[in-house]
Amino acid sequence: MKFGSPFLTLVFIVLFSSVLHAQTKATISGYIRDKETSETLIGASVYLKENKVGASTNNYGFYSLTVDTGKYTLVFSYAGYKTEEIPIHLTKNMPMDFPLLYSSVEINEYVVTDQRTNQNYESTKMGQIELKVEDIKKIPALLGEVDVLKTIQLLPGVKSSGEGNSGFYVRGGGPDQNLILLDNTIVYNASHLFGFFSIFNSDAIKNVILIKGGMPANYGGRLSSVLDISMKEGNMQKFHGEGGIGIIASRFTLEGPIVKNKVSFLVSGRRTYADLFAPLFLPPESRGNGYYFYDLNAKINWQVGKKDRLFLSGYFGQDVFNFKSSTSDLKIDIPWGNAMAALRWNHQFGSKVFMNTTFSFTNYDFSMNAGSTSFGISLSSGIRDFTLKSSVDWIPNPNHNIKFGADYTFHTFIPNSASARFGDSTQFNPKKQELYSHDFSLFILDEFNLGKRVRINAGVRFNYYQHFGPFDRYVKTDLGVITDTIPYGTLENIQDYARLEPRINIRIKLTNSSSIKMAYTLNFQNMHLANLATVSLPTDVWLPSTSIIKPQEAHQVNLGYFQNLFDNRLEISVEGYYKHMFNVVEYKDNTSFSQLVNDNPDNVLTLGQGRSFGAEVFIRGGVDFKIKGHKQRISGWVGYTLAWTQRFGFNKNEIHYDGEFFYPRYDRRHDLSFVFSWEIGKRWTVSAVYVYSTGNALAVPSSYYLVGANLVPYYQDRDNYRMEPYHRLDLGATFLLHKGKKWEHSLNLSVYNVYSRMNPFFVYFDLKPDASNNTVQFTGKQISLFPIIPSLTWNFKF
Repeated sequence: MKFGSPFLTLVFIVLFSSVLHAQTKATISGYIRDKETSETLIGASVYLKENKVGASTNNYGFYSLTVDTGKYTLVFSYAGYKTEEIPIHLTKNMPMDFPLLYSSVEINEYVVTDQRTNQNYESTKMGQIELKVEDIKKIPALLGEVDVLKTIQLLPGVKSSGEGNSGFYVRGGGPDQNLILLDNTIVYNASHLFGFFSIFNSDAIKNVILIKGGMPANYGGRLSSVLDISMKEGNMQKFHGEGGIGIIASRFTLEGPIVKNKVSFLVSGRRTYADLFAPLFLPPESRGNGYYFYDLNAKINWQVGKKDRLFLSGYFGQDVFNFKSSTSDLKIDIPWGNAMAALRWNHQFGSKVFMNTTFSFTNYDFSMNAGSTSFGISLSSGIRDFTLKSSVDWIPNPNHNIKFGADYTFHTFIPNSASARFGDSTQFNPKKQELYSHDFSLFILDEFNLGKRVRINAGVRFNYYQHFGPFDRYVKTDLGVITDTIPYGTLENIQDYARLEPRINIRIKLTNSSSIKMAYTLNFQNMHLANLATVSLPTDVWLPSTSIIKPQEAHQVNLGYFQNLFDNRLEISVEGYYKHMFNVVEYKDNTSFSQLVNDNPDNVLTLGQGRSFGAEVFIRGGVDFKIKGHKQRISGWVGYTLAWTQRFGFNKNEIHYDGEFFYPRYDRRHDLSFVFSWEIGKRWTVSAVYVYSTGNALAVPSSYYLVGANLVPYYQDRDNYRMEPYHRLDLGATFLLHKGKKWEHSLNLSVYNVYSRMNPFFVYFDLKPDASNNTVQFTGKQISLFPIIPSLTWNFKF
């Protein structure tokens, strides 16, 4: 009752005020769409010119605006689109779906027309950046493959996990602390080719939103960030196709109406083909080896009625690596991949309430099979989810934007499972364990004004988590010997946790173009990603919270200054943050492979704390102008991060480090990125990317000892070495070969690492033991991956 009473009071006040003014107010509501494709536009603005009262579309393109009845000029705007003004006489509730046309406005010389919105300083959002796919495609790409995850690594506060790698860390968090969503469905492994490419085909994507801090209450389950990726919905007006042929992969997307303005579809595929052409160049003894990956996205969009829409979307992707020895009958097969499906229902209750309900399935699995006639070994792991979630947007008046909802997920975890045989006899086949858990959440938030200058987004999230049977708990001695087993039956409770997560964002407007913002968030995370490598690999294992491994916890505070200049053409933000994390997991020192497959997975992990603090600067803008009658556009951004990330509080008998804390591998003091794009006339676009970052922290052995015939490393500390700084310049150019009403195509040239900087990928040690005096000489050697790499891609649309 103590929790419910304030909430019911708030609801009563809002309802009473709505009823009190019902006779003098009316509501305009509907969807804002792209005029040519009918795609809904996320974050588009609608406001009344006379009193500047307005609203923005939600993640599904819906808006609702309640004002006094009367005559107004209604303004619709969206970055990159032509602003439209419509005179209206509002006497009662008015449904209005409005199409916007992509901007093609003529401009005077050196005059800017494509202005950005004022959301940078007006909204309560902190650490949130939206990227359009059109801008992502302008950036030079490794081997010509446009990559969403590599693009967000160019934003402040986001660090890459290594050279050419699509894994990322946000504000001192690990790779497991990022919530990655594709059409509202969780993605667990977002990488191909051992991390060098992401699974996201840019031709199938509509919008990308990254949240680094100030996470609102409708998101949960992760500590550090949300990467929310929306797929295209399918062209309702006409058939449209696009694709590209590059040096390592090709892609193709087709979309169009099944029933015009009623039902549409989208199908998008991508595949590498090194395995198809490699036999032409490899010697005969190597032609049995191969690697490839592929992606398939599909979506159906059905406008059931004026108030109902159904979406069915899916993704399936697979990596396949094959090896066949030329000197023996040894064969190795390593397939891994993701499968996802989602059924989504949008429903509009009246003019002020919008509901989105999603049922989704996601599965990630990894397996390895290696062997010959004399021996064989198999290894597998994975995770599988069934999720039902529903959220409601209730906009009773311009002063309140209320969102509430619930979600439930049934998790099945499959940690490392292995078997081995010699000849025809199985010698090693431990019992395969699957771990089960329930994850249930409720949330409510309200975004409202306090006076003219203060706007607040306040909410709370309740989470209940349960780890349940069947499960066998191994009881071990201090020496690690298993002495007993405690069995748990089906659905029997093993451990549960219930927590509240308060969230608040505050915006205080200073001037008509600037504001300060502050935020506090408390997040819990019930899942852990355990990895032994310095980069995300398919062998990394997802694990649930248990009676031994508690949920991760993070408290984060943010303070920032935000300003727009030159009539919203330039956005500037400076943010400082401090994040304290509890129950951060690491593998215990000297964890062996046999422990990973023979023991409970949580018995080889240890818990500690972490903290991260720093400051981020982000400057983004664009300008349109003419030179000698030719239209030009320059756009881009600069991002800089100064940060410290530390780990501490671990049991030093399980992880050795000297001092109060150590720096994990993704601690980097400085990160600088510069992104530039110049559209020169109608045919040429040139672009450049420059990045610089401090080298990764690394634990290297200070000495080796010979114990019998074995070399034993001794680590004086876990962060006693730092790699060389990382820096790189990429250049790109796109030439439009032809553009007509039905067909266009272009050539893109990208040059990765222009000055061929040999950046460190990892360091290994060349060992030379001397048994005569029990000494070891060792020399560290750096491995670098990519020198200068040019690539050429032919892109087309019809």
